[in-house]
Amino acid sequence: MSNKGFTIIEILTAMAVGTVVMAAVYAVIDLSQRTSAGIERRVVAQQDQKAALELMAMEIAMASYDPKREEPWVNSTCNGVSGTMANKGIQVATANAITIQMDINDDGEIINTNNLPNTNPVDTNEIIRYNYVSDLYITRSVNCGTAQAFLGAPDASERAVRVINAALNVPLFRYFDGNGIELASPVATISRIRRILITLAVETENIDPSTGQRRRLVYSTSAIVRNHAPVF
Repeated sequence: MSNKGFTIIEILTAMAVGTVVMAAVYAVIDLSQRTSAGIERRVVAQQDQKAALELMAMEIAMASYDPKREEPWVNSTCNGVSGTMANKGIQVATANAITIQMDINDDGEIINTNNLPNTNPVDTNEIIRYNYVSDLYITRSVNCGTAQAFLGAPDASERAVRVINAALNVPLFRYFDGNGIELASPVATISRIRRILITLAVETENIDPSTGQRRRLVYSTSAIVRNHAPVF
């Protein structure tokens, strides 16, 4: 009569093999989860970056929109930065900031220097300022009001991406005249501007667990300011 069963050595061997298999399965699942998390962060970063870039290009392209050709436009002061009346439509043009004006509601009036409406209704987005600050984010203000975080956020716990143009030495804004010649920033003769190249360089706020690094994305687009022309 034979004894049926497993020896201690067989049991220990089976347990060892099972442990190796389970470790391999766990490693595959963990890698899959980390890869998925990294892809999700990159997708969110791309969505935020592209949406911001599209809005900036659309609004900046409207600079100097003035169907009634009525003057004067205001010499706006936004966030303590004064513009120049001669630069109708684009008040400030630097590598990291731009202030534009437009007459969206076609009433021939733009908000005045005291941020008070004129006789006719004034659209809330007729003066727009974008500013890249050193805390890894971009702000947007309308009609010289309080600047709000636009891309990225001052509080790291609230942001999905950080703007890293400064780290990469990439200007947020570059300006070109009608012949395609780049204008030095800050632009001295703003009336010469015909095209503005906007470049957004961002990286994910959270480190990608699969690479141990933040994912970086760089996108550019041009805003053609067709309405912008010298004011005489």
